[in-house]
Amino acid sequence: MAADGTPPTLTALTTYLLSKTGKAARGRLAAQLAAQGLRLWHMAVLAALADFGPHTQRELAERLTIDPSDMVKVLDDLTAAGHVTRTRDPADRRRVRVALTGSGTAALAAQVTQAESVQSALLAPLTPQERATLHALLLRIHEAS
Repeated sequence: MAADGTPPTLTALTTYLLSKTGKAARGRLAAQLAAQGLRLWHMAVLAALADFGPHTQRELAERLTIDPSDMVKVLDDLTAAGHVTRTRDPADRRRVRVALTGSGTAALAAQVTQAESVQSALLAPLTPQERATLHALLLRIHEAS
């Protein structure tokens, strides 16, 4: 049995370790964001808009696999905070276009800094080279999934 009481049968499974580590990382980051009244979906939306540019509300929900009704709530929050704008698409008035604002860019930068802090604490047992190797391996798995 591991020092924390976890059965060795479980710690022998890489998928178990990935799950537990991911859950710990997500929880720590979610707690940091919650202190600012934000959730992980807020960060995901801001990142998608920053990385890929304006989207329709539907495209954004599909890209991030967020239920459309949940996307409305996330966008309501981000709009109220001044982080995004929503406008009718002039080509199709039924569609709503979402774009990042300067405030949204600044908010995302602060969230990335918090995420990096959580990441640094979580990966503290690893050397910089081990961190780079872990990232490269996880990215390869992610891209193949």
